[in-house]
Amino acid sequence: MKNDEDIGKRLQLVRKIYGLTQRELSRRAGVTNGAISLIEQNRVSPSISSLKKILDGIPMSISDFFTLDLVASDSVFFSADEMPDISLDKNIMMCLLGGPTKGRAIQILHEYYQPGSDTGETMLRHHGEEGGVVIEGCIELTVGDKKKVLCSGDGYYFSSQIPHRFANPSDDICEIISANSPPTF
Repeated sequence: MKNDEDIGKRLQLVRKIYGLTQRELSRRAGVTNGAISLIEQNRVSPSISSLKKILDGIPMSISDFFTLDLVASDSVFFSADEMPDISLDKNIMMCLLGGPTKGRAIQILHEYYQPGSDTGETMLRHHGEEGGVVIEGCIELTVGDKKKVLCSGDGYYFSSQIPHRFANPSDDICEIISANSPPTF
């Protein structure tokens, strides 16, 4: 088990990475603002159940709290070669902005769809919301029972829990800048 000093520092770092004030975390967790402050100052040591209650307000598991590398990245700017392609399809590129950034609340992708490519017959579905703007070319987007071809300058925004699929029906590459929050894709 980590010593008390590590718990206080770690809680403060996690809270800041997630963009929460002590007051907001205390409200979410159902504990007093003073309790959060005292733990972060290492003036009190929380019980496992108290720590679990506080972490539920983030949300984060106790195991993640102690095992995740929570060092915030100092990187702010990313060149194209620093954005890894997270797509598993050779005809689609999904370049992740800020890959090494820990504790992201949003995932931003620079996407490229080759002519005739798609995200698969099985519709995608994940927690959160997503939106994007077509930069170049056209994409056919299916969201639930709705389907539309979007072209340069058009955008979309929807709950990612609704089954969805992207397909490039054109003879040109489609380029999209998209984001989803939380980063669950």
